[in-house]
Amino acid sequence: MAEAFRPESMALRTVLVTGATGYIGGRLVPVLEAAGIRLRCLARQPAALESRVQPATEVVAGDLFDPESLDRALAGIDVAYYLVHSMGAHGDYSEKDRVAAFNFGEAARRAGVRRIVYLGGLAADDGGLSKHLRSRLETGEMLRASGVPVVEFRASVVIGSGSLSFELVRALVERLPFMICPRWVSTMAQPIGIDDLLAYLAAALDLPDSGSRTFEIGGADRASYGDLMREYARQRELRRVMISVPLLTPHLSSLWLGLVTLLYARVGRELIQGLKTPSVVATPDALSTFAVRPVGLREAIARAIRHEDHGFARTRWSDARSSGGEPRPLPEKGFGSRLVDARQVHVDVPADRAFAPIAKIGGTEGWYYATWLWQVRGAIDLLMGGVGMRRGRRDPDVPAVGDALDFWRVETFEQGRRLRLAAEMKVPGRAWLEFEVVPDARGAVIHQTAVFEPLGLSGLLYWYVLLPAHALIFAGLLRAVARRAEGAFR
Repeated sequence: MAEAFRPESMALRTVLVTGATGYIGGRLVPVLEAAGIRLRCLARQPAALESRVQPATEVVAGDLFDPESLDRALAGIDVAYYLVHSMGAHGDYSEKDRVAAFNFGEAARRAGVRRIVYLGGLAADDGGLSKHLRSRLETGEMLRASGVPVVEFRASVVIGSGSLSFELVRALVERLPFMICPRWVSTMAQPIGIDDLLAYLAAALDLPDSGSRTFEIGGADRASYGDLMREYARQRELRRVMISVPLLTPHLSSLWLGLVTLLYARVGRELIQGLKTPSVVATPDALSTFAVRPVGLREAIARAIRHEDHGFARTRWSDARSSGGEPRPLPEKGFGSRLVDARQVHVDVPADRAFAPIAKIGGTEGWYYATWLWQVRGAIDLLMGGVGMRRGRRDPDVPAVGDALDFWRVETFEQGRRLRLAAEMKVPGRAWLEFEVVPDARGAVIHQTAVFEPLGLSGLLYWYVLLPAHALIFAGLLRAVARRAEGAFR
């Protein structure tokens, strides 16, 4: 089992964490904070992180594709955690991963960083790796090429509330009494609980200096995805029938997963390609080097269920910035002007009450008006390889900057005043939806603004063809928000 991390020699040194808005990094930060580590986090948008860390933790702006920002972030750093990837990004994510790792390694070398701790994927390098797993190995190679010693952990399937693997298993088992299972469901892995993974990452701080080292890590049991689903069903007391078939290509499987889980096609294809390769520990050096004793599959799933049932999924894989892909750049020349649908309504309630339904919008609450149309739009987005609607929201009551919210991303949140969402669905341009509540003498005014930046002629056609539907939906949405605000106040 993982023990509480107690650093031996890090009290006066500073540690940098990249990927702190992601699933693993977001879980590691509080572990290091609790241990008294002097911590710095790198974020492209610091506002997405500042509300989630302790006051003593420093959050700095930086981008892995901006070497100057990395120089500033790594100044005075002793150990740096590299917990980022670009799998969800548009374009060639493996090339982006190589460039990002090269930039980070070179900046770490210039800054005199003593060690980089990197989390990669576990698989035998036999020439048949998926693009994603190959990219994870190449990232480790690029970091080591900098000359900075790298401690690389290669992990199998991660089991924890909010993890991609656990969310996938949970959604399939909860929703499908009968499952048609392709071959990848029977591939062997060595699942590791999130607590044990974090214990390994934290313990790397006190590893004696001995150059670069690579550790394969997994839980106490070897199991397939089918075993994970059967164990989850057993603990939830659900009767499920699983039928194995030799068909279903990764492409078809990814579309199927997108229809019944929160996973969407672009990530699904990469995940399934990787699941065709066994991921079991061949060299158990980690057990003789660290005091971590990982739990077995049954306990890892039990912990994940306990945390999920109690709403303790502090981070989710889908909240990582990479899960929605990078926004596509607009051309410097083109139509360019923003198209706006602006509406407002007065409500006879205080501003904080008027804002209450806005803070809860999306996820299980739905979109208050014609939610089925939003769901149809999400289904179309899934078929186009987008994120769809199934990501829901992390917290049902209070969103945070950086959270995924259905097919949006929370860009701005000011409690009681403003919520701005940036679209991550596939559209020919960029889109935002903003709500702002302004108090007046008789109550408050709710402002609702939809903004679209078209990308060329296709963007303009998209806006004007859907203008009647958007007018109907946005008008109905604002009325529904006002009714909910006034109804709850009465």
